Amino acid sequence: MNDLQTITLAGGCFWCTEAVYVRVRGVTDVESGYSNGHTQNPSYEQVCSGDTGHAEVVKLTYDPAEISVREILEIFFVVHDATTLNRQGNDTGTQYRSGIYYSTPEQKQVADDMIRQMSQDKLFDAPIVTEVLPLANYWPAEDYHQDFYEKHPNQGYCVAVAGPKVAKFRKTFADRVKT
Repeated sequence: MNDLQTITLAGGCFWCTEAVYVRVRGVTDVESGYSNGHTQNPSYEQVCSGDTGHAEVVKLTYDPAEISVREILEIFFVVHDATTLNRQGNDTGTQYRSGIYYSTPEQKQVADDMIRQMSQDKLFDAPIVTEVLPLANYWPAEDYHQDFYEKHPNQGYCVAVAGPKVAKFRKTFADRVKT
């Protein structure tokens, strides 16, 4: 049996990204948090100010025997816009940047190779702005952010933004949906 691994992804609001990855077969845990900033243990309000340098992220724990880094990143590049700098939809600020924060050299290699190939293939209408960096200064988000979509599926943001991302994942990656 392979050991579980982690990779941390920034794809805009962590409520949306978490709502997708909790449904992915092979992903065993998803935690919303903040990473790659300079403040120790920042609060949501501090991160939203843009002064901490943190991105809203989800830290994924996954079983590499069930899902590859490439498959995780294929989902990532479908459910968020990797071509908008510091923005996802109406959410703007450095905390909403696109980022892949790796924990192993293999994860970095896969991310770099995918971005290079997608750029060469002109898969998107604009350049990919996703940063690929080692995970640094990670902090879990407050408890009320964890499993937010699951707890509040009828909340306005969840209906308007997270719900469509979950639907897109289910449609595009039907074979990866947990049963």
